[in-house]
Amino acid sequence: MTRPYVLLSVAVSLDGYIDDAGPERLLLSDAADFDRVDRVRAESDAILVGAETLRRDNPRLLVDSAERRAARVAAGKPEFPLKVTVTARGDLDRELNFWHHGGAKIVYTTDSGAARLADRLVGIADVVALGAELDFGALLDDLGRRGVGRLMVEGGTGMHTAFLSADLADELHLAVAPIVVGDSGAPRFLADARFPGGPARRRTLAAVERVGDMAVLRYLLRPEAVDS
Repeated sequence: MTRPYVLLSVAVSLDGYIDDAGPERLLLSDAADFDRVDRVRAESDAILVGAETLRRDNPRLLVDSAERRAARVAAGKPEFPLKVTVTARGDLDRELNFWHHGGAKIVYTTDSGAARLADRLVGIADVVALGAELDFGALLDDLGRRGVGRLMVEGGTGMHTAFLSADLADELHLAVAPIVVGDSGAPRFLADARFPGGPARRRTLAAVERVGDMAVLRYLLRPEAVDS
């Protein structure tokens, strides 16, 4: 059993924020970068976002391009990647867009969260309990058993922080927008945590690409990560 290759994908402002503090989602990416993200989604076996992102942004989390979906089907894959979310408390509304668009869905949670969600999500998602606490290594083990070879993590702050602090991420796509947020109440890419190696550990810059008005930086995060 092999764990999936984990790709973190995030758009940030020049000062490191992924949104502003307002009630509406701040669109950091332009049309060209949204298309790039759609391509990366189509290349993935599963896409993961955290519960806070579902509550805040209410995304559908789909591959928008009909051509890319058709190419997945022609390759023997499901039309849409598996959709994955993570919640410790199980505080997720059945009416969220996430549950009602695309293909198969999984929610990873704690034992107590599973007790809250089992009846609420019956028929629309698999509910998987990871124990008394969230265990992201166990999450990856379960996805590997399900045949997921490539996992795209789209956020938010808690998910990116969890995968990086546990040294479970292989690659990072950091799309930098020409925008300054300047509000300490807004969410950042990462929260405070103890990251393996600390600030002395340098990651490998694999590529820099201009996409629309964005700069997309691609980093390999672990020595054993393969440049894809």
